[in-house]
Order: sequence, then C-alpha cells, then structure tokens
Amino acid sequence: MVNADTLARARAGDGQAFRELTDPYRGELLVHCYQILGSVQDAEDMLQETLLAAWRGLKSFEGRSSPRAWLHKIAANGCLNTLRDRGRRPREVPLIAEPPEPTRLAEPAWVEPYPDVLLPGLPDLSPGPEARYERKESIELAFVTALQHLPPRQRAVLVLREVLGYRAAEVADMLDSTEASVKGALQRARAALEPRLPAGREHAPLPDSPRERQLAGRFAAAVEAGDIDGVLALLTGDAWLTMPPEPHEYQGYPAIAAFLHHRASLRGAPLRLVPTRANTQPAFGCYLPCPQAPIARPYGLIVLTLQGDRIFAITWFSDSSVFPHFGLPRTLPQ
Repeated sequence: MVNADTLARARAGDGQAFRELTDPYRGELLVHCYQILGSVQDAEDMLQETLLAAWRGLKSFEGRSSPRAWLHKIAANGCLNTLRDRGRRPREVPLIAEPPEPTRLAEPAWVEPYPDVLLPGLPDLSPGPEARYERKESIELAFVTALQHLPPRQRAVLVLREVLGYRAAEVADMLDSTEASVKGALQRARAALEPRLPAGREHAPLPDSPRERQLAGRFAAAVEAGDIDGVLALLTGDAWLTMPPEPHEYQGYPAIAAFLHHRASLRGAPLRLVPTRANTQPAFGCYLPCPQAPIARPYGLIVLTLQGDRIFAITWFSDSSVFPHFGLPRTLPQ
C-alpha cells in the first residue's frame, strides 16, 4: 500500500513525492499503453496524459488501492478514449504498387515495433494471480499484433487480467463495469486471440543468445548481398512475410520469393542493415543507398520471429519515423 507521508506530501504539491509514487510504474505503464494502442508514440503520449491526470486527481486517490492499480485504471481508460476517437477518423492503408498475388488479404493491423531499449528500466514486478502470459511473451510482436484485432474493450480487459494479473473485480472497478461483463469480454478475447498466435513459440532461441545472433547475422548477410535464395533457405516451410498495416500477407517459399524479387526490382539496390532489437526479438533498421549522394537513407524496419533454427516470420515496417526510438542513425555513409 501507499506510504501515507509520501501521499500527503504529493497532495501538497511536492513533485518529488509524486515521482516517488509513480516512477516505479512508468515503464510498465508505457508497455501497457503500447499493448492496447499498438504505437510507441501514442503510448508515450498516453503515459504523459496518465501522469498528468494522476497529478490532478491526487485528492481523489485515498490510498485504499495501490498506486499501481490506480495508475493502470487511468491509463486503461485513457487508451480506450483514444481508440474511440481514432475509430471516428478514417485511416488510409499504404498499399504497394502492383504487389504480387498475396497468400491472403488480412484486416489492417495498426501496430508499430517496440524498442527493446525501453525495456531495461521495466521493473520485474510480480503480476497478480490472474496473469496468464509472461512479460516477454506479452511484448512479442505476434501477441501485440493479435491484440490490435480485438475490439478495444476486450483488448483492455485481456491486458489488465491476463498480462497484468488483476482480478475480475478489480478490472470491473477500473473499467466501471461488472464482473460478469469483464468475464464475458475476457472469454471472447481469448477465443479471438489464441488462433492468431503462432504455434511453437516455446521453441524460439533465447533473446540475444549465440544461436539467435548467428541466425540473425546470416539473414542480414543474405539481405545485404541481395541473396534472395539465401534468405529463403533460413525460413521455415510455413513462414510468413507481413507488412502491417498493409493487408497483403505471404506464406511459404514461392509466395515470399515472388514478393522479395518484386521489391528488389523496385529498389534497384540491396539494402544495408543495422542490427537492433524490437519486442524482445532481433530486428534491423534498413537503409537504401542514395544514387544522388554517398549516403544510405532510412527505408524501413524488419523484425524477425524465430522458431528453432529457422525464421518463422518476417515483419516489415515501412514507416521509418520509428527510427529515433531505436537510436538508429538518420543516414549511413556509403
């Protein structure tokens, strides 16, 4: 429970006391907002709005619940308001010019990669008894992408219950709902989420392990050499290539090969890759050499999902505005 003296000082306008109350939860709150909103920038904005609302609402916080639960309540409702506002505005999906025939056309998933550099400060807080997903699993790209296909309220309920581990009664209080409604929303969310998660997740190599680094390094070398056959040799037979929010998705060697050859012909030059990490997974900032200057400019970001000694999914993000979040350079010298 909250320290009464710290709470009293914060209510009196002591900024340092307020930070003592809230700083332990900033990293967790940022991830919470990202999981629901799917955007790092939106999550950072919501974190600031959450802290501002908490500062303004200190007098209404009586300390009967933990500061953590109080802050997550503010964040969850703020995220739901943002999603409601976002839903009222049409969003354009960027499409590839005359892409190859996809394996399937999916519903657009509005999701961005999450930089691992923002994770080290996340405290290893023990989730509540209702938690179902481990922290690493709940930040992986497949999980966050699957969340974006859920209705906003189901998304919030699942994160609060099965990632953060709050009880049904606590979640009902947070969302101004009933336990029965929360349980129903959770049941529907589980049924919709699980089929979207890849099988064999437990067989992925450990993050930043020699096995993972070797596989990611071989992928980078093949891409930089323009060796499409080399890339294909690293994939599982049922591998996917996706490009959220674009709806085109490609599965298997022939479909992925057709797409990679198509993109290579459009670019005219192999990409240069800078390693980074996103969503606890190996990732690369991709740069395209500029024909008018001795530099390579940001072109997109790739996140790899590994399964055993192969790559199960290549996820391509064409929006290079996320590069600053990863500490990636603005250009590369030739």
